[in-house]
Amino acid sequence: MTEQNKQLAFVFPGQGSQSVGMLAELSELYPEVKQTFAEASKVLGFDLWQMVSEGPAEDLNQTHNTQPAMLAAGVALWRIWNAKSDVKPALMAGHSLGEYTALVCSGVLAFEDAIALVAERGKLMQEAVPAGVGAMAAILGLSDEQFIDVCANAAQGEVCSAVNFNSTGQVVIAGHNDAVERAMLAAKEAGAKRAIKLPVSVPSHCALMEGAADKLAEKMQTITFAEPNVVLLHNVDVAAHTKADEIRLVVKEQLFKPVRWVDTINALAEQGATTIIEMGPGKILMGLNKRIVKSAEHFTVNNPDTLNKLLEHYSND
Repeated sequence: MTEQNKQLAFVFPGQGSQSVGMLAELSELYPEVKQTFAEASKVLGFDLWQMVSEGPAEDLNQTHNTQPAMLAAGVALWRIWNAKSDVKPALMAGHSLGEYTALVCSGVLAFEDAIALVAERGKLMQEAVPAGVGAMAAILGLSDEQFIDVCANAAQGEVCSAVNFNSTGQVVIAGHNDAVERAMLAAKEAGAKRAIKLPVSVPSHCALMEGAADKLAEKMQTITFAEPNVVLLHNVDVAAHTKADEIRLVVKEQLFKPVRWVDTINALAEQGATTIIEMGPGKILMGLNKRIVKSAEHFTVNNPDTLNKLLEHYSND
């Protein structure tokens, strides 16, 4: 019998967790992987699984390819979980692009619609800011207030803002390239432990994406948004929404507003989650989540071993 576990939250990663060969082992054991990617490929008009399996990495890492690849990977894992377990989460969230995976897995979006939407999202993002104009950087070791002040002082008429509040003392900033470099230098002078430029050309979640967000909103009006069947917390306001127009609005705003991940994970715990599972390639979110809510149990599902460990965990309950 299917049951929704009120102490269980699933979270889905975004860009940065992709890699050539991801889900390869699982694809040999579970037909859901290749079937999910085949559905995505039909929408996209090219073989997404071949790109994920064989690369090259330069192609997979292009935003308009990464986004549907990560969405398909997360949905494939969700489908495998549903096939193998009756235990279902009562809570969900997704980091940046991962929010679209959560929208599919919570029943808000049809998978095919979501694939078309994120492919368009990636295209619009790349068109919005020419390569080399924008940048993102990860900064470690300052308070949130210091991050915000550093960005404000470094802007000097350009865009520079804190956009991913990933864990305590770890923030990603984005904006114009020169402003981001000024902020990195200022952060080090303010005592930051590290300031690392990220290998991306698209500065997500900052004001440079507002034009892309407007165009994305037009696309969303052509797509059906249903009511979620779990509590889904959104990046922008760390709130759950059930009305289609409200969901469209927060998804639009997510493109140019910060990802409040620390607040999101804390809110999942406050709403009863004692187990938080990262459902997707890599284990970036699990590392962040462990630092945010130390009292919870944390798992990741990305290969046969991690899947079997979690299935065993719940079969023993």
